[in-house]
Order: sequence, then C-alpha cells, then structure tokens
Amino acid sequence: MPHAAWTELEAAARRDADARIVDQFAADPGRLARMTVEAAGLRLDLSKQSWTKAGFEAALALARACDVEGRRAALFGGEAVNLTEGRAVLHPALRAPAGAAFRALGEPVSAEVEAVRAEMRAYAEAVRSGNETGATGRPFQAVVHVGIGGSDLGPRLIWDALRPLDPEIDLRFVANIDPRDMAEALTGLDPETTLVVVVSKTFTTQETLANAEAAKAWLAAALPAEGMARHFIGVTAAPEKAAGFGCGRTFAFRDWVGGRYSLWSAVSLSCVIGLGWDAFQGFLDGAAEMDRHFLEASLETNAPVLLALAQIYNVDGLRRPARTVAPYAHALRRLPAFLQQLEMESNGKRVRRDGSPVGRPTCPVVFGEPGTNGQHAFFQQIHQGPQVVPAEFVIVASTDGETSESPLWANALAQAQALMLGKSEIQARAELIASGASEDEADRLAPHKTFPGDRPSTAIVLDALTPQALGALIALYEHKTFVEGVLWDINSFDQWGVELGKALAKSILRDVAARAPAPDLDPSTAALLQRLIR
Repeated sequence: MPHAAWTELEAAARRDADARIVDQFAADPGRLARMTVEAAGLRLDLSKQSWTKAGFEAALALARACDVEGRRAALFGGEAVNLTEGRAVLHPALRAPAGAAFRALGEPVSAEVEAVRAEMRAYAEAVRSGNETGATGRPFQAVVHVGIGGSDLGPRLIWDALRPLDPEIDLRFVANIDPRDMAEALTGLDPETTLVVVVSKTFTTQETLANAEAAKAWLAAALPAEGMARHFIGVTAAPEKAAGFGCGRTFAFRDWVGGRYSLWSAVSLSCVIGLGWDAFQGFLDGAAEMDRHFLEASLETNAPVLLALAQIYNVDGLRRPARTVAPYAHALRRLPAFLQQLEMESNGKRVRRDGSPVGRPTCPVVFGEPGTNGQHAFFQQIHQGPQVVPAEFVIVASTDGETSESPLWANALAQAQALMLGKSEIQARAELIASGASEDEADRLAPHKTFPGDRPSTAIVLDALTPQALGALIALYEHKTFVEGVLWDINSFDQWGVELGKALAKSILRDVAARAPAPDLDPSTAALLQRLIR
C-alpha cells in the first residue's frame, strides 16, 4: 500500500477542513477550469468539492501511487482482476465497436459478443414487427422481465430513462419475491400476447426462479402446452439450466460479466425489444465513448478518476460516510437505486485484495431521490444537519427534447449554491429585521434560519437524456467505482456478502416446512419464526 500518499492526502484533508469552498475561487483563479471536465458529451464540475488546490493535487498523487493507470490496463486487458474468483471483468467488451479484439484471460471474446448482439437484434426486430408470435399465432404486445439485482436494476433504469410516453411494447418488471409484485405486473395482460424474459446469471437465484414459476403457471393456464415455450425466454450464463426450466430460447452471456455490470449484454434484451435496436446501439456507443475517455485522458482530466478522487477525499480524508445523488430528471429516478448496487455491492468491503483489513472507510452509503422531490424530504438534513453529506447533482438541460426545463435545473443550481454558501446567523438576523421582525423575535429565530454552508457537491450535466448520454453516464459511474476499488486496494467484483443471508434463508425455509424452529436456531430468530408460522 502507498502509505506515504495516503498520509499526505489525510494531512491535506485536515488542512482543508477549515478552508471554505467559496473562498477557494478567489484564492485559486484556475480552480474552475482545473476542476471542470468534458467527457463523452457530459460536463463534470467538481469545483464545489472540499479540496483546495493542494488537496486536489494530493488526491492525484494518491491515484498515481496506487497505479490506477496500470490497474486500468489490467481491466481492459482481460486479466483476472476479480482475483477471488479468478475471472476477468470485461463489461467494456460488451459495448466495444465491431471489430474489437478483447480477450478474457487470453481467450478472444469480441466475436462472440458481436454474435450475441446480432441474435438480440434479429429476435427483437422479429418481435417488434410481429414476425415472432406466440403459441396461438398472435404477435406479442407485452414483455414481462423477471430478474433481481443486476438482472433487474440496470434494464429497469434503461427503460425508465428512454421509454417513449406511449410505447409500442408494454414492458413490465418483476423482481420482488412478494407475490404482489408479479400480480401487479400481470394484471391487464393477455397470456396469448405476453412474452416472459427470465434473466439470471446462474439460473439458480431463488427469487427469480420463484417468480419465473409463477409466470410459467400463469401462461400454462391459458396456452397450449406445445407452444408455451415460445413465450418463455432465458438470459443466462447457464443456458442448459434455462432450457431445462422450459425456456424455448436462450441468450447467453459469460461469467466475466458481473451482474451489476451486465446491462450492456443480453440482460437488456427486454429493453431492446421495447426500445428498438437503434436506441440500444446508441446506448452502447455512449458507453464506448466514455471507455475511450477513461483509457486515454490524463489523470488530471479524467472524469471517472476525478469523480472517484472526490469521493475518496470526502470518505477517507474528511470522514463523511454518506453521499446523496439527486438526478434532476424524472426519467432518471432509478439512478440512485442503481448506484446503490453498483457502488455498495462492489466496494462495500472490509478486507484488501490480500485478505488483510482495509483499515480505513470504504464505500459510503449512497442514497437519493429525483430533484425536486428530494428537496422536500432529506435536503433539510444535508443543509442544516450536523453531518456533512456530499451531494451529486445530475442535471439534464432538456428533459423532453424540445424545451429548456429551467425551473427544474435552476433548482439544482440553487441547491448546490446554497449548500456551498450557507447563511450566517448574522445574515439570518438581518433578514428577519428587514422583514419586520422585532429584535427579540430575530434573536429567537436567527439560529433556526442559519445554514452552515461549506457543503460539497458535484454537478454532472447532460444536454439531453439521449441513449448515448445515458450510456456515457452509467459507464462513468462504473469506472468511478473501479478506481475507488483500486485506491482502497479491494476487489470490486465479488459479492460474498450477498451469500450468507441466502444460505441461511434456505435453512429457515426448511424450518418453515417443518413448522418448527431448529434446535440450534438463536432465540430471537426462533421466536420470530414461531410468530410468523403460527
């Protein structure tokens, strides 16, 4: 570990703790230019972050000391960067232009990627045109996408962000094992015109299989047995299991595609059917452009690197354990949930790559809501609460493609400005007096109307929410997450923390079947189980 670089970053952060952000623009005239980056059509402004020029340079020095460039080359070179599972991590291969030459652990993979893309396109176009029909010869009018985690959040984000107001295909998603989720998805649909797409990397995920069984039963009640398989599509890295389950056709992806990084693959087949191939190709193209930027830009002008360094500075330098993401576009309302999985599942780790304790905070809690909704909820805390919560504003200049949404993005600019500037008690008191309050009333209310300010934020600006811009935005966050893992020296590509609860759930389900807790079950869980099965 580059201890000296970490020590210098922490020392710089201690010095910067007393340096107000707004004062840095006068102290450092080049600040705005240095901390503003254009990448793949996105504009990032990190000038409202807490670092001074010296802190910014200490963060860059840490990136160099941790060999971000070397680890980046290993990722794109298809090396086993997921060392606990011995796998390459090659989601960039899924969006690379035709003719790319990616290799996973030395094995060429780009031709296979292009072949699956061609299959996806052909099938989606057949469904959309009505050439691909169901068991009774009627064209499909609805798709029910069944998955969970990375098999749900990514495609759901794409659909919400890019769907037309009146889509040709009615695309619905089911993830929760609660039967209500499936019931809501199926309500109003006709089995004869409904296609079910089941997405599971291993085709063993308990929640997904339970929902798939429910969908299968719904179809079977209305369709002839010999044609039902036409309504059931599998997307998986285990095609033989999908075929055994009853899927009439499968689309494959490989184990070098992590679940939360898989939306570039056949995992998003439902979206390709719903949006059409051109939209999905634009989505891939935007991500590929961000890949090129990440690979080619210097660290000083590299958008994913700088976004990661801002978080590292807040989390490790200034001990700020949470971050909020506020997308000022209704179509991006799923972005905070998507980032929760991308970042917290990737980097919520306590040991380094060699198994030793990290010894410092890693991934912060990520939360958020669309602006302006969040302003009427948790923004109170980030403005006046005692904890400093860095904010990320994702701003879309035009959300309907025609007019400028100035009331929407003006709120984003105002919130970021208010977080930085704050309002002193003297200012609050003067305003109260000016509004007609008495001296006593002004003294009483001024503390309640005081804002500490000096609270950091980053702005990410998109001209419009096009498929290309969405692809670039998601790839930006993927690479940011990777860079943070490099700096913390953790494996961002396994998720063992998900497994323990799954294993224990199987044990508890056996107890449910037996109608009694196992003798070795802890008292609290046994009592809860007894209460629930009575």
